[in-house]
Amino acid sequence: MMVEHCAYGWILAAVLGLVVAVTFFVAVPRRNRRGGTDSTASKDCVISPAIANGECEPEDADADADVIIVGAGVAGSALAHTLGKDGRRVHVIERDLTEPDRIVGEFLQPGGHLKLIELGLGDCVEEIDAQKLYGYALFKDGKNTRVSYPLGNFHSDVSGRSFHNGRFIQRMREKAASLPNVRLEQGTVTSLLEKKGTIKGVQYKSKNGEEKTAYAPLTIVCDGCFSNLRRSLCKPMVDVPSCFVGLVLENCRLPFANHGHVVLGDPSPILFYPISSTEIRCLVDVPGQKVPSIPNGDMEKYLKTVVAPQVPPQIHDAFIAAIEKGNIRTMPNRSMPAAPHPTPGALLMGDAFNMRHPLTGGGMTVALSDIVVLRNLLKPLKDLNDAPTLCKYLESYYTLRKPVASTINTLAGALYKVFCASPDQARKEMRQACFDYLSLGGVFSNGPISLLSGLNPRPSCLVLHFFAVAIYGVGRLLLPFPSLKGIWIGARLIYSASGIILPIIKAEGVRQMFFPATVPAYYRSPPVHKPIT
Repeated sequence: MMVEHCAYGWILAAVLGLVVAVTFFVAVPRRNRRGGTDSTASKDCVISPAIANGECEPEDADADADVIIVGAGVAGSALAHTLGKDGRRVHVIERDLTEPDRIVGEFLQPGGHLKLIELGLGDCVEEIDAQKLYGYALFKDGKNTRVSYPLGNFHSDVSGRSFHNGRFIQRMREKAASLPNVRLEQGTVTSLLEKKGTIKGVQYKSKNGEEKTAYAPLTIVCDGCFSNLRRSLCKPMVDVPSCFVGLVLENCRLPFANHGHVVLGDPSPILFYPISSTEIRCLVDVPGQKVPSIPNGDMEKYLKTVVAPQVPPQIHDAFIAAIEKGNIRTMPNRSMPAAPHPTPGALLMGDAFNMRHPLTGGGMTVALSDIVVLRNLLKPLKDLNDAPTLCKYLESYYTLRKPVASTINTLAGALYKVFCASPDQARKEMRQACFDYLSLGGVFSNGPISLLSGLNPRPSCLVLHFFAVAIYGVGRLLLPFPSLKGIWIGARLIYSASGIILPIIKAEGVRQMFFPATVPAYYRSPPVHKPIT
């Protein structure tokens, strides 16, 4: 009898347990562990303008992923693949997953190519008709000089690469999406979700217009130069010094094969580089924020009368044909120094965080270098849920990225100002001195080109060569015999050179740029998570 009562008791307990379990799963909102909650769960999230219109209230909101990445451009796609390979659950939300069609982001410097290989993405420049580049050709006043990348110490496959931006991005998206723990979703992120000063995730609209939320202990915003989220995480000081006018020249050959071409034109530089085996990208820099009108024909007139006479004769006819074909596009050139607000649970990367003039093609190199820095910082961390500690630790990311980023940023800004024509005699002399200095070859060209290529990210070397160019220019003015006019122009040249580079260095941060080890947020070991007692 005792056995029968015991058996009945166990059966009754099992039935009650089953009822409780069913009730629990029916009553509690289901959560898709690979992203988003259902509509019942989202009603618990109170939206306010605290941070990008969002504050998340629910105490029981479980993370849908380890990391949410906003944007799947070069930075977002490469980061998703990198973190996914390290075993993180990654949810990428991109506004438009169709192939991008842009006139920038087509030139990857050798330093960026090395980072791409280091991240396991080297094959993304294969099978897209990418072209290898081994240096630059400079043109000024009918003269030209060629400078090569110092690639002697690297594998023979390492070089600059140029390509269609959209093809490159699609290859990286495919690589990221091939990992089982990476979810790539089309949607528009409208706000960051914040609770008690910590970013908990994002609110977004799915491809079909449905409002959704996603949660993760770390949200990385890399939604590009038009980011609508950066104001919550940094102090955006965006400058637009000029615009690029883009053309594609077809079925012609550049004067120097496998080289980027820079014409030191008037009023500003003109760039040419191959983006496929049959196409050459031309980017005409137009100073200021306005360009001649395309619909009324002002742009065509400007390109034919002002720009065409300065184009190398080998590609002049192809340049005119590209103008007459009519596919003329424009793009504002933005620069923005990195000025982050360290925010628990969130991080900024890519053009959403830091931009420089695209003259030197350094944007992708900076982004890929930043990903290597972040990957190395996150690798020893198993738990990302301690948001305040993680935020304090990741402040070092902003410092550790500085040598590469600040070198490329400063060089891009300084070179653009030097390469632009100016009525000031001192600026004219500086421009000519730069051309002649690079024409000397040897250490005089290897030093600057190694900085430009991202192979030698040393700010001190940049400053040394920049002022060496200025001193070289002064020497040209004082030889063979000094004159009062030469001394006066030389003094103004040094003053002008200082006025170009010192404000850029100040914006980048002198201490972070030259003495990063002295910055308090410079960490050498990951935080130790103390057990809860």
